[in-house]
Amino acid sequence: MADVNCHKVLMKALDYDERGDKEQAIHYYTMAVELILSIEDKEKREKMNKFARQALDRAEELKGIKKNESPKESGKKSIQTQSASSPTTNAPNKTVPTVPTHSPKLEVTSKEGYTMEEKKVLEKTSTINAKVYVPFMEIDAKERFNFPIPFSDKDGILELSPKQKKEFVQWMRISELCQQPEIIIGTNPDYHAIKQTVVSDCSFVSSLTVAALHEKKFNRRILTSIIYPRNSKDEPVYNQSGKYLIKLYVNGIARKIVIDDYLPVGRHNQLLCSYSNNKNEFWVSVLEKAYMKLMNGYDFPGSNSNIDAYALTGWIPERISIKKNDPDFNGNQVFDRLKEGFHQGRCLITVATGELSDAECDRTGLVSTHAFAVINMAEVDGVKLLMLKNPWSHLRWKGNYSEQDSRWTPELQRILNYDPKMAQSIDNGIFWIDYYSLLNFFDVFYLNWDPELFKYTYCTHKMWQSGIGPVKDAYTIGDNPQFSLAVPQGRGSVYVLLTRHITSIEDFRENKEYITLLVYQHKNGKRIYYPHDPAPYIDGIRINSPHYLCKIRLDPNAARKYTLVVSQYEKTTTIFYTLRAYCREPFELKSLDTYLTTNLQVTGEWNSSNSTAGGCQNHKTYRNNPLYKVTLANDGNLAVELRAPKVFQVGLELTVKELDDSSLTAPFISKTTDNFRSGFCVLDLENLSAGKYLIRPSTFLPNQEAPFFLKLKSSAKLQIEKEQ
Repeated sequence: MADVNCHKVLMKALDYDERGDKEQAIHYYTMAVELILSIEDKEKREKMNKFARQALDRAEELKGIKKNESPKESGKKSIQTQSASSPTTNAPNKTVPTVPTHSPKLEVTSKEGYTMEEKKVLEKTSTINAKVYVPFMEIDAKERFNFPIPFSDKDGILELSPKQKKEFVQWMRISELCQQPEIIIGTNPDYHAIKQTVVSDCSFVSSLTVAALHEKKFNRRILTSIIYPRNSKDEPVYNQSGKYLIKLYVNGIARKIVIDDYLPVGRHNQLLCSYSNNKNEFWVSVLEKAYMKLMNGYDFPGSNSNIDAYALTGWIPERISIKKNDPDFNGNQVFDRLKEGFHQGRCLITVATGELSDAECDRTGLVSTHAFAVINMAEVDGVKLLMLKNPWSHLRWKGNYSEQDSRWTPELQRILNYDPKMAQSIDNGIFWIDYYSLLNFFDVFYLNWDPELFKYTYCTHKMWQSGIGPVKDAYTIGDNPQFSLAVPQGRGSVYVLLTRHITSIEDFRENKEYITLLVYQHKNGKRIYYPHDPAPYIDGIRINSPHYLCKIRLDPNAARKYTLVVSQYEKTTTIFYTLRAYCREPFELKSLDTYLTTNLQVTGEWNSSNSTAGGCQNHKTYRNNPLYKVTLANDGNLAVELRAPKVFQVGLELTVKELDDSSLTAPFISKTTDNFRSGFCVLDLENLSAGKYLIRPSTFLPNQEAPFFLKLKSSAKLQIEKEQ
């Protein structure tokens, strides 16, 4: 097993060497040497000695020990290192750089039920913070809610935050807090009544606010539809047995969260959680408790409104960073797009501040790193204005167009139906602010778009194992999850949402996983291997939020095929994710990860002592390079990857030896990689006929000694052996 483990360790060493992590590269090169020396089989050990020397050479080189350096100077034995010469004319000029009641009514395309992989992914990520949250099904609406004695959650009471603990006296049931409790008073929830207290969930409370506002304004139950039990009018109702079921969109699908109605109460009989100012109304507290249970208690590290509003509604999350001085940030265009979406009921909007000093907070009336709900937008005589609500229900903006500002002309008050004098009489946390000021003090807009804007959708749930592919997408993305997207002619955009599943609150506290989507259009929807040659059509920003939205604008005059690649900044753990696509036009989205099912790997070397370091085809010694015979048992596709130390420019040639069907004419005699590349290249061939093929890996220059790895993937049965 030591020789097998050595191969794996060498692969890791090459990965870290490629990304420039000298410390880790040295560690794994050294480990490879130790593993080779521990091989008991003498013949195998001697066969691997060449790799040991190469690994030791590279480790010493990374440590800064120069060739011909004496042992006294280096503290190590003297070694020789072979450096790569500059490529000549045939070498590349550059090397590869390192809903109403409320499931969206969309037509699902390219999908027939869950695959076994999807079932495993959804089951695996049902366990969140050590509790199981199963998928929500319509039959759950008929779950038992009435009991002879009041219901108590089997998962126990929630952990309180430090601020709550200071004031906490007891847990009380809703029935103990008032005589005639209701979940919602009236037909729709009142966003004015929502008040955040000591729980650090301003983004969640702001999400409640904008969802409640939308429900009231457009009479769509996007929020109250997730609360059970319900009456014959399909409205959420108070349950005297104290059991509630909340449907939240988490880890790829809607899931059921069951809670009891115990709420934390303080010394003066006040609720120590968010609540409605309508004293007999409890929808705010019930929804917050369900979300806090999902997040492992009221000691919540904070989130953002993209995550929270998506959990509440399933609406498509988008993040717009506010970069006032960035030439790529078009503030006027952003405002117009948001205003149109807001007034047409297409999106929910919140906005958040960045880091503000205490002096700035005192001067402006704003709060540092705090989320505000956007409850109105307007433009009057060229002045762009937004009305915001602080989830604390107090503390307001003190600058331009605040209630104290002199800019409020009678005409402006009439147009916006706003009385600043009346506003001065009570601080409810609601204020107007001009867009220019907002751009100065706020960091980001969080939007959630109505999925019913799109007629067609597609969804898949997948796993990306940590051991597949390099740690960093520096030189190849061939092993990354990839999808082919085909869109006919049409206007508008395809929205593609990548959602990473989160199963621990620690991931919220310190999220170290950065994900994104890369979009390529030069390969006609086929697999991509080189990340920057050519550069992606859309190079997604790697963010540590669970959601990343990619918008692909369509060319109305042409059909398009794209390759979508899931990418991480540094892959350290297995991730589970959901990919959703939305479009107004029919489209096809399919995985590229399933058709190459056969995988083989061999290790070889270029060695000048036995004349196997022949260089490229410009040299007479080219035919001396190692040669491998590949047998395809049946017709299929074949991808051959060559990996070697990045100091060498390497290439591949595949030639047809013979076809099983002698009546066929081979479509080519030989195929080569497009040019020589640093440390990595690939041949990706489709529709090969069954038969025998020869593969010859080479460096650009002759007499360059190094180990190499050949990885073969095929949709056909495959064998490989070295030609003598």
